[in-house]
Amino acid sequence: MPVDQPNATVDDDSIPNAILLDIPRTRTSIDLVTILGLFTAIALIVVAALIGKTQANFFNVPSLLIVVFGTIVVTSISYTIIELGMIRRSIGAVFIQKIFKHKQMASQLINLSVRAKKYGPLSLTKVEADLKHDPYLLNAMQMVSDGVTPSMIDSILGQSSETNLERKLFAASAIRRAGEIAPGMGLIGTLIGLVQMLAQLDDPSSIGPAMAVALLTTFYGALLGTVILTPLATKLERSVEQEALMHDLIRTAAGSMAKQESPRHLEVLLNSLLPALYRIRYF
Repeated sequence: MPVDQPNATVDDDSIPNAILLDIPRTRTSIDLVTILGLFTAIALIVVAALIGKTQANFFNVPSLLIVVFGTIVVTSISYTIIELGMIRRSIGAVFIQKIFKHKQMASQLINLSVRAKKYGPLSLTKVEADLKHDPYLLNAMQMVSDGVTPSMIDSILGQSSETNLERKLFAASAIRRAGEIAPGMGLIGTLIGLVQMLAQLDDPSSIGPAMAVALLTTFYGALLGTVILTPLATKLERSVEQEALMHDLIRTAAGSMAKQESPRHLEVLLNSLLPALYRIRYF
């Protein structure tokens, strides 16, 4: 059967090597940058506290309880039990780095487009085994081969992406919310300490130590909110942005294939989505 017929299907052996597939897999690994960054930041603060010439004690159990457990409890008030379960399941993702190969994926999407343009959309069914490790991409190519309309493909893939990423964004917002609460809990602890200190004004020797303990809760709150929680929320949001970009590339390619547009045009579309560093030159 002639290969220029749009709905023709051919054996894989007749397809040139130029359009054989090498779909990238999204790898995961321990995010050492986050772990080392947190460790280094906390270590710098601890060292700065220890090398001072005073005998100040920077460890106080009541202050820690107010800030740490108080932040957890007050944050929990803002959400339902089901939402808290969603947040707990997503916390681990903060320390797991997903490595997205956007440039390689863009090249392989053009390979798929060349295949669909030259051998027909049904030829995509022959490469489904190569796509099984990426359910989002597999679903997109199945809709193209099934002849689903471009508008429907865009709607379905867009909703699917939004649903999948919503949980991670929700967890990031919860962590950021906790980062906003932590300094407030530190201030509350400081006010409690000041009240206790003012109750002992008849003993001037106790005022200094009591003031130091009172200020520790503000220190703990600032440390938890600024050094730990807010950066972790930003890291999780960045991961979601990278995954959303991958979904945008796939959705754009699927829509272009469904419209039977030129792969050259798809290259332009994909490069418009990619950062300058990841842009490709396929043709």
